[in-house]
Amino acid sequence: MTFFKDVEPRPRSGTQKPEIDAPAAEAIAVKALAFIAGDEILLKRFLALTGLDPQEMRRAASEPGFLPGVLDFILGHEPTLAAFCDATQIPPSSVPAARRALGGPSEVETW
Repeated sequence: MTFFKDVEPRPRSGTQKPEIDAPAAEAIAVKALAFIAGDEILLKRFLALTGLDPQEMRRAASEPGFLPGVLDFILGHEPTLAAFCDATQIPPSSVPAARRALGGPSEVETW
């Protein structure tokens, strides 16, 4: 089992961007979802941006594109990213690495 504070990105050869495997990336995304759900303001913003209600969010969480979207939400607002990393002790560089590992189109192009 991977513990979140133990998830350190590995540099890819020839680049400066860290790499994380899919299970670790999913673990970070699930932790991000819990972080969002635990903050009333973030949850309201997330639901408003996604158009989901809480019941739909529970169902959507099992859909393939949902977890990348959760990380896009975290990455789209630097104070939210900083708060998430502080609360979870996940290194900030691990969040964009996790997003890359999950694949798919991104809503945030700066990471």
